[in-house]
Amino acid sequence: MRLIRFLLIGVLFGIIMTKSEAISWFRIQEMFRFQSFHMYGIIGVAVVLGAVMIYFLKKNKSQNLIGDQITFTPKANTYKASIFGGTLFGLGWAMTGACPGPLYTLVGHGYLVILVIIASALIGTLVYGALRDKLPH
Repeated sequence: MRLIRFLLIGVLFGIIMTKSEAISWFRIQEMFRFQSFHMYGIIGVAVVLGAVMIYFLKKNKSQNLIGDQITFTPKANTYKASIFGGTLFGLGWAMTGACPGPLYTLVGHGYLVILVIIASALIGTLVYGALRDKLPH
């Protein structure tokens, strides 16, 4: 039953990505060329919604599905790591025309070439895991 909830949330996410045109390569191209506010608006709504949700999670001392309390640990300011990671993320996003969120939505729409990007992302994650101790955090 729990897996069905996650499946339904994934389907809802895919519908939202499709209807908002966040999976459109042309919309992403417009964003990186500063030709349209559309994607910045979507990202802005996501940031505000995320901040509000975190506020309520903290305020209500919420629990996860297992029953453990959700906690937030402040991180040290690591601007070098954030700039490096953000640059890699942005370059990958600009080159592929898709950020990690809607990749599976694109596969669902029949763009099977995205499987190469998903495989590359998984390999990158494995490389990060292997090098994690040597990277700045």
